[in-house]
Amino acid sequence: MTSPTYTASPKDPADIEDYGLDCTAWLNPSETITAQTVTADGTDLTISGLTQVSGVVRWRASGGLLGKDHAVTVRVTSSAGRRAERTIIVPIREL
Repeated sequence: MTSPTYTASPKDPADIEDYGLDCTAWLNPSETITAQTVTADGTDLTISGLTQVSGVVRWRASGGLLGKDHAVTVRVTSSAGRRAERTIIVPIREL
């Protein structure tokens, strides 16, 4: 995995939305994800429900500051000890 930044569809601050990052293309055939974290910048956007199944990291986001583009950082570690980090921008807009 390279280190690109992705932009998600806009989210209303009152909505609770599910997000995911598919890491399977980054994993080698014999590797699995052994650790994952998802964090948001600041305290306005809340991350919960973090799971990982078959190389896909999923989480739920709630809240957010109206008008702000929140950065959500996903970090994964593979069974081979490799690490990757991705940033997903979540725009908070009135929908």
